[in-house]
Amino acid sequence: MNAEQAVTTGVPEQRDGGQAAEADGLRERARRLAIRYGPAVWCYTVLKLIGFTVFMRMLQFAGDYTRKDARFGGGAQPWDVLASWDGWWYRQVAEFGYHPQLIQVPGAVGGFTMEQNSAAFFPLYPGLIRLVSEGTGLGLYGAGMLVSIVASLFAAAGIFAVAERLAGARAGVIAAGLWAVIPGSGAEWAVYSDSTFVALAAWSCYLVMTRRWVAAGVVTLVAGLNRPTAAALIAGVGIAALIDLYRRESGVVRPLVAMFLAPLGLIGYVGWVGWRMGDWGGYFKLQREAWLHYFDYGVSTWNSMRGVMLGRYDYPFAYPVPDMLAVLIVLALPILIVLMLRLRPPVVLVVYTLVTLVTVLGSAQIFGNVSRYLLPVFPLFVPLAIALRKLSWPVLATVLGSAAIASGWFAGYILFELGVP
Repeated sequence: MNAEQAVTTGVPEQRDGGQAAEADGLRERARRLAIRYGPAVWCYTVLKLIGFTVFMRMLQFAGDYTRKDARFGGGAQPWDVLASWDGWWYRQVAEFGYHPQLIQVPGAVGGFTMEQNSAAFFPLYPGLIRLVSEGTGLGLYGAGMLVSIVASLFAAAGIFAVAERLAGARAGVIAAGLWAVIPGSGAEWAVYSDSTFVALAAWSCYLVMTRRWVAAGVVTLVAGLNRPTAAALIAGVGIAALIDLYRRESGVVRPLVAMFLAPLGLIGYVGWVGWRMGDWGGYFKLQREAWLHYFDYGVSTWNSMRGVMLGRYDYPFAYPVPDMLAVLIVLALPILIVLMLRLRPPVVLVVYTLVTLVTVLGSAQIFGNVSRYLLPVFPLFVPLAIALRKLSWPVLATVLGSAAIASGWFAGYILFELGVP
């Protein structure tokens, strides 16, 4: 063999060797990720499966869903309930797209002066439904559930990453497990955008905590295409970036890029809706006059809480059982906030959590949905995870397992069947 032949025959060997090394590297990286995040994801999944099974069994036992419209909490099977209410709107967007418009209701009385419109629902989640449906052959329902379940696993991993950085791996695993059983968690495995948003929010906060500013800006931008509550995340990222700039800890360019990128998704969608409606404030008019969802400085929350505590269900959208649960949650918030602040968490977590709370409690909405609207405030239960990490594994399994069983009722059945999620 001459030199030329040796070189020629050696190239494929070098290429094969390089490909093998790259494959080995990917496998090793996957193994490390599985070792790090696997326990948290498994803990979340097991607890979620327990609660979800109890929820489905309760639906089947009661049978009330069979007497309701498929769009409003009913269906032929118990799991059809998971694609009703907001899920119906998301599937409409995934199938038909948007037709933003402001249509006055003739002779309207009360608060509803405009017809409801799919433009109130942000595009990321229905876009993923459409993409997965076309890529897998699943129907829109199956694709929506698949997106939500996969997103919930990423959310559990993100919550673990944040809590691990604050208090260690054991607390991180428990925090991921708590997210499976908290009130409102029934929306995590449903045709709803909540899991997708929390996944993006948790990882954005983690990226800020690790000073990966550009990545944090990009993730926050994407979150802004998923839910309007991304405003709280944008505030958290922006203020954290400003503080970093003041301290000169990461230079100048990267925090500035994060501040520029973070709001683009939210601003872009709201601006597009306003442009299509011919009214730059169209999105907010739609929310207020078609959905009765607007910031009222907490007046509606106060009226609802006063009504529940006095036993007078004379306020709008009164649902006794979900509203009682919402009152208990609101009364517990000051305790959870103080416990969180005692940990001295990074500013991004503090701002994100507090702005979310102000937005939720300061807005007119269905009061019983407080449990669902507060799903994104995962930093609040990190102190609980820290307290629970002192328990032995058998005791901890009993506590979380019992909570998972109960969550089928308080986080699932109450939300979807006794109220309007």
